[in-house]
Amino acid sequence: MRFLFASDSFKGSLSSEKTAELLEQSAEKYFPGCTCIKVPVADGGEGTADVVIKAAGGKKVFVQVHDPYMNPIEAYYGVVNEKTVILDMSVASGLPLIPKEKRDPELTTSYGTGELIRAALDSGYRDIIIALGGSATNDGGMGAMAALGVRFLDDRNQPVKGIGANLIKVKQIDTQEIDPNVKDASFTVICDVKNPLCGHRGATYTFGRQKGGTPEKLKNLENGMCSYQNILKQYSGYDVELIEGGGAAGGLGAALKIFLKAEMKSGIEEVLTLIDFDEKLKGVDLVVTGEGNLDFQSVYGKVISGVGRHCQAKGIPVVAVTGGISENYEGIAEFGIQGVVTTVNAAMDIEYAMDHAENLYRNAADRLFALLRVGIEIGEKRHEP
Repeated sequence: MRFLFASDSFKGSLSSEKTAELLEQSAEKYFPGCTCIKVPVADGGEGTADVVIKAAGGKKVFVQVHDPYMNPIEAYYGVVNEKTVILDMSVASGLPLIPKEKRDPELTTSYGTGELIRAALDSGYRDIIIALGGSATNDGGMGAMAALGVRFLDDRNQPVKGIGANLIKVKQIDTQEIDPNVKDASFTVICDVKNPLCGHRGATYTFGRQKGGTPEKLKNLENGMCSYQNILKQYSGYDVELIEGGGAAGGLGAALKIFLKAEMKSGIEEVLTLIDFDEKLKGVDLVVTGEGNLDFQSVYGKVISGVGRHCQAKGIPVVAVTGGISENYEGIAEFGIQGVVTTVNAAMDIEYAMDHAENLYRNAADRLFALLRVGIEIGEKRHEP
């Protein structure tokens, strides 16, 4: 038997690599001598750069930048080849960099992400892939663009700091001093969401609460973001409200599209291409994928639907191990997922499940491969003379 394991991480508990290790252990228990191919994957969120760097045999380049509160930190981008680099905005501007009690989307900035982009440009790279996800910011990408030389001006023609609280103050945009290397570079944005910049599905109301936004702060930020969207529209002539993924990473998606002419791509599809996933499927009997929770959103550019779709095209059966399942998860069957096993095996709260994630996952993997072995044995008996 030849298995391939390609699961998303279980946020806050299990990495993509760890799920593959646990699946391998269970597979070898029930199918001694089997071949296990472990393929870490991600969909544009946190950890995407690490997955691509490892799969490409690339390297990390470390750079001194600033975190969301402008404290100096060390971050990195990954060299994929002589022309291409990939970076996670979360390593410079991510939520995990800030303790929960100090999170405030009115005060955080994406400036450090812009510094990472500039460092890659200064090193001569001209094909830059930016993964959006896990941001601590809601600044509309002003911070990142400011690091690249864009000036956001108030009603007195004075530059404003690129933080969420200043979105409402922006009245004009000046790009005369933008890094000249930008014009010779191509930028690709990959993310796992399609949220617009504003509205009930926009950057602020969808993601702002987890970044520390109170109801009052979210209202102020949304007012500022809508005003900022109008300024972006006046500046570019572009229908900013129609940018799918414009609201990703606190609005950084829209800024990258407007100022760097970035191409917006599905995170999982781009990652599967970068890691040459289809080539790895050759000769595989079964693929196991998964994610922390399987629900109706899983069909929209997530790892599980992307992996399932590629396997379906090649006629390879694929099953999923997930932390849990929610209402309307059944739609994932249309994407080639032929069975689902959950790690949650009894009534438990989320804290318990997170604390015992490894043992729960191992148990689920054992159940999966035990059932698979039974199915194979039944098939073999039916074909006995």
